[in-house]
Amino acid sequence: MKGKGIFITFEGCEGCGKTTQINLLSEYLQKANRSVVATREPGGTEIGERVRHLLIESAGADNMFPETELLLFAASRAQLVREVIGPSLKEGKIILCDRFLDSTTVYQGVARRLASETVRAVNAFAVGELMPDLTIVINISADESFLRVQRRKAGKCDRIEKESIEFYKKVQEGYLCLAQRYPERFVLVDGLLGVKELSQRIWDIVKTRFLLK
Repeated sequence: MKGKGIFITFEGCEGCGKTTQINLLSEYLQKANRSVVATREPGGTEIGERVRHLLIESAGADNMFPETELLLFAASRAQLVREVIGPSLKEGKIILCDRFLDSTTVYQGVARRLASETVRAVNAFAVGELMPDLTIVINISADESFLRVQRRKAGKCDRIEKESIEFYKKVQEGYLCLAQRYPERFVLVDGLLGVKELSQRIWDIVKTRFLLK
């Protein structure tokens, strides 16, 4: 399924700036004459966007159980892998994805405290053998994440953003643990850097890792 493309995922706490940095990296890559597909989780397909609405915005979502949440994220991911990511990689494109299976490991596994074996099995079923070539974690503290979300949303947070500061702390700890466990795939970058400085740092990492010019 992998083909000749490159699969880069972005992870991090709420409000860390993933979307902005994905857009800027996409611009760098396009200037380097690379074909880029930017997508997101949950979402990225018609089915996935409907699942996203169920997960984040729909009435009654506050009553969702962690097990339901886990399976809905996996359903959206399974569709995205087969409809968008896999075919695009076969065509030699560079995929930039806002969240992937590591979000499930952290949010549902660590923060929601679902059994790690169950989370791994569901993730594996959803993605098959497809794994990112590089995962960039934009690292900010839980306190900074919480404050950014409150400022950005002006009190109109989605279901996950409304979680407690303790939840945010578990999310940050989860990402730091994954980065330590899988240093060959994960790279931590400082989310407190200015937008332009951070984008240059990420571009340098991608250029070096994949020998791009």
